[in-house]
Amino acid sequence: MASLAFAFVVAAAMVSGVSCGPPKVPPGPNITAKYDSNWLEARATWYGKATGAGPDDNGGACGYKDVDKAPFLGMNSCGNDPIFKDGKGCGSCFEIKCTKPEACSDKPVIVHITDMNEEPIAAYHFDLSGKAFGALAKEGKEEELRKAGIIDTQFRRVRCKYPGDTKITFHVEKGSNPNYFALLVKYVGGDGDVVAVDLKEKGSEEYKELKESWGAIWRLDTPKPLKGPFTIRITTESGEKLIAEDIIPNDWKADALYKSELQLD
Repeated sequence: MASLAFAFVVAAAMVSGVSCGPPKVPPGPNITAKYDSNWLEARATWYGKATGAGPDDNGGACGYKDVDKAPFLGMNSCGNDPIFKDGKGCGSCFEIKCTKPEACSDKPVIVHITDMNEEPIAAYHFDLSGKAFGALAKEGKEEELRKAGIIDTQFRRVRCKYPGDTKITFHVEKGSNPNYFALLVKYVGGDGDVVAVDLKEKGSEEYKELKESWGAIWRLDTPKPLKGPFTIRITTESGEKLIAEDIIPNDWKADALYKSELQLD
């Protein structure tokens, strides 16, 4: 009889369209580079090690490496679609706070978007590093808060501010060559995210537009070999532009970092 009753329940659920588990919540509108004092509602979870930076390899879907080290220092988060924005949200900064459960401090902390998630649990969902999730707690209550697993939070977008010696940095990706050039842009202050990247060869007046590859990585495919040094122009979400003159040298190498002297506030 028990098996018959179970079969009846399953059949009824299938007919009615009812499914097990929490309801799926559609994502909210994209969070843009609009800075005000209003707080929005979100849900937060955490992943990785309890006091870690999130991914086991300290990377993530933005393509950044060593997010456990300065300047991110493990204060990282995945964002769902309206926060991650297919990679165009990479590097953006958010204040997050929580008031419940009791372990919450109600004091905001700042996190950087370095990864993505697609769990439809809220219109806005931050899947924080264990370290960042614990930072929302009252002193000594970090582990208690992490045990809650999922909490309601408030958030707002803020401009990214880096220490004075942190400059916008370019990483030429592995596999790059004169006909295929892939570039990761990181540590951008201000908006934090980049919506356009252009490259100009030495002696040329024309900028070539790079296409989005994935995360914070941009690429240029060209039948004519590129000749360095390269000037790189970046555009942030609010339209701010910076030009790094000859930042990629003539003898550039793949899998190499090139640090500019530029930064935005």
